[in-house]
Amino acid sequence: MYDFIVNYPLGALAAFVAIYFLLDRIAPAAMNVFEESLIAIILALMVIVAFVQVVLRYGFNSGITGALELNRILFAWLILFGMSYGVKIGAHLGIDSLIRSFPRPLFRAFAVFGAAAAFLWAIILIHGTWLSIFGATSRGGGAVDYWVRFFKLPLGLDDLVYPSFLREFAGQDRVHRWVAYMILPIGLGLFAMRSAQALVEIALGRRELIIASHEAEDLVNENKDVLRD
Repeated sequence: MYDFIVNYPLGALAAFVAIYFLLDRIAPAAMNVFEESLIAIILALMVIVAFVQVVLRYGFNSGITGALELNRILFAWLILFGMSYGVKIGAHLGIDSLIRSFPRPLFRAFAVFGAAAAFLWAIILIHGTWLSIFGATSRGGGAVDYWVRFFKLPLGLDDLVYPSFLREFAGQDRVHRWVAYMILPIGLGLFAMRSAQALVEIALGRRELIIASHEAEDLVNENKDVLRD
């Protein structure tokens, strides 16, 4: 497994995304629960860590080593995992006022272009060296190469350490950087998958846009009678 990940990182990521896609197709309800639960757990951990740190600091003049770093990593995981879920449920904000004034075929063309642009953005960040065929230069190769670089090295985070029962297994005290950075290629891979799904659904007429549409208008309509009471 180690050799496969190091020698074929793009293949490993593609395999993970393919398995995730199949699970999402086979058991969509279970995957919804998994994704929502993971996001909720990350949010809860962020709140708990911040709350405990404040209590310890101001109540006991103490603190948790690595609390700030842990919250920073959890926030990154929330963003990078949550952005694919946002595409899935159509929660990303966007402005569609202009394209909605176009004829329906042109509107759909722009909607497809938006989904394709999101997919291309993810692919470029995952592995951008292929852009050299267009004369562009890319340092480092993208998120996959960046993560593999840390996967090969025993570098630890600045402050965050493993629990005592894991240190012997991990071979060091500090949490490996590749563990924290794992969400970078995974999050982008899932975002690319969701963007491709949205592109197909828009092209087939099953979905309007990759972004949320008319949120403010819907909110006003839902609450237009509130002040009357």
